[in-house]
Amino acid sequence: MRGWTFLLLAVLVAGAVYAAAAAVNNGYVFFAGYVVLQYVVLATAWNLLGGYTGYVNFGIAGFFALAAYTTVALEKLAPLPLPVVILAGGAISGLLGLGMGYLTLRLRGVFFSIATLAMAVVAQTFVVNWNFVGGSAGAFVIRPQFTAWLRIDYIHYLFLLMLGLCVIALATARLIERSRLGDGFAAIRDDELAAEAAGVPTLRLKLIATALSGAFMGMAGAPLPYYVTYLDPPSAFSLSYAVNTIAMPLIGGTAAWPGPLIGALLLATLQQLVTVTISSAVNLLIVGLMLVGFIIIAPRGIIGWFGIGAGLVRKGKRR
Repeated sequence: MRGWTFLLLAVLVAGAVYAAAAAVNNGYVFFAGYVVLQYVVLATAWNLLGGYTGYVNFGIAGFFALAAYTTVALEKLAPLPLPVVILAGGAISGLLGLGMGYLTLRLRGVFFSIATLAMAVVAQTFVVNWNFVGGSAGAFVIRPQFTAWLRIDYIHYLFLLMLGLCVIALATARLIERSRLGDGFAAIRDDELAAEAAGVPTLRLKLIATALSGAFMGMAGAPLPYYVTYLDPPSAFSLSYAVNTIAMPLIGGTAAWPGPLIGALLLATLQQLVTVTISSAVNLLIVGLMLVGFIIIAPRGIIGWFGIGAGLVRKGKRR
């Protein structure tokens, strides 16, 4: 399937999803659906670095929360249209990813992962002491009831924007997967030393991966203040974002773009159902049980279980 055909199909599917949610005529569908879509973007973003290049990033909350606080700062300075704010948040987190990559990508394995976790801790310390955005006390953001130009409920608007981000993130992941850039990522994942010996510009490609991954995580986090209306560091930098975002591609499969999508839809939807029927306190327990179960039953994730993406893995290993 050609790239433009895939993009058109993705837009049509997104339109059908929005129409189906509107037809249910229940506000909670949009409220819970936003979280599910948010995790689709986060899982896809993480997979650009963790799945395609093999560098496990534990600092997801740092990219996510920094963009959210960028939104708070812009709201205080000069309120802008939300799409512009999302781009600004993505740019800030992308630059953070680029800087983090330049400083840490010479590290490998667990050392790189610990460095990304340290980055998130440093970012949280910075925000806690940044009084302009509320510091440790947090900040309130007034959410309009309706959008100014679409005249729809603002939660519906947030859902629609996150749906658009899902389309962009998935289309980008698929495009990379089928490009020379994706071949370079696969070479780094399979054997970085051999890739360097073969002339692959490994540092440059890893910097591209960290910047892209960080930018999409930032774009997923930028609308958060309008969704929750009150943002404080413990909730913005919550460990659950990192745990869920890493678990979803592992459950769905990291070898191809459908893996994070499937894992996020399955796990995030289940968590939203449990939150309503039982308690949100058991969400991380569900993640742990599902992660252990899938590692035992399907170590390559759901798509690997059905053979999807296996050809891409073998293709990368031949290089």
